[in-house]
Amino acid sequence: MSKKKKNSRDSWGLRESILTFIPGNSTFSTMRSRQARTGVLFILPFILGFVFFMVRPMITSIIMSLSNVTLIPGKGYEMTFMGVRNYQNALGVDPNYNQYLVEEISRMGVNGIATLVMSFVIAVILNQNFKGRTLARAIFFLPVILSSGVLAGIEKQNEFYDMMAGMAESVGKSSGVNISAALKDLLSLSGVANSVFGLLFDMIDAIYEIVMASGIQIIVFLSGLQAISPSLYEAADVEGCSAWEAFWKITFPMVSPLLLVNTIYTIIDFFMKNDNRVMERINVVMYSNFDFGMASAMSWIYFGVALLFIGISAFIINRGVHYYED
Repeated sequence: MSKKKKNSRDSWGLRESILTFIPGNSTFSTMRSRQARTGVLFILPFILGFVFFMVRPMITSIIMSLSNVTLIPGKGYEMTFMGVRNYQNALGVDPNYNQYLVEEISRMGVNGIATLVMSFVIAVILNQNFKGRTLARAIFFLPVILSSGVLAGIEKQNEFYDMMAGMAESVGKSSGVNISAALKDLLSLSGVANSVFGLLFDMIDAIYEIVMASGIQIIVFLSGLQAISPSLYEAADVEGCSAWEAFWKITFPMVSPLLLVNTIYTIIDFFMKNDNRVMERINVVMYSNFDFGMASAMSWIYFGVALLFIGISAFIINRGVHYYED
């Protein structure tokens, strides 16, 4: 990208964003403004739904997190303002919340990286020209359907699934052989990078969750790979670049903007999983203990942690993202 184009990108601020939607000015007729208006039109249903259905409950939740909520039979509830005490109790008094929060963040870090790497590798493979490519793409998208909320609930409540899982566990115990644990012990005795292999085995143990969570990311990466012009690879081939060099000089830089999109999606998707122990703890506090103030405070802390990770990830990845269009 030329220096002039980069300065034009950096100078796009609040004024230009407002002029994008006001006819009769030079900014309104630019290509970038037309693309911005198209994007806003595309997400307009979400914006309207958020304004009319989400803003009021969010404000109520914030007020509840700062109050002591008392249920009154037949009349609803009554709130008594108590400041940040619910937040203090959630972080300093509750015996499980902090522990679950740290555990889930650690699991998110491991599984998130593995999901992004795996989905990118699979997308590169599926982008190749081979027989049965359409069927292979459909198979790799099946986890998105299988991990939907309805089927996930069926999986947890299905008696046949429970029976098969119990049989698999019984067979594993009766054989007396745990391959993963045996390999961990072998590597620990050999003194080979215990921390690195420990992280690797954590990913292997969570392979089911990683595969189930990688369907959308595969499609996003695949769409980016298909948008790369074949002429770039032809020019690289003429210049004598190897496939490995073409991958790092063409494929990865061109797909890098989608890496940021997939990272944000992966983080959000993980924080909203059904088997998330933090979410389970919040549900217990809300539905079993009926402490809506504490549950709201826990939810907002959890939301803040998710935003923090999204911000850190966006800051780090955005420094290495290459934009080729303006």
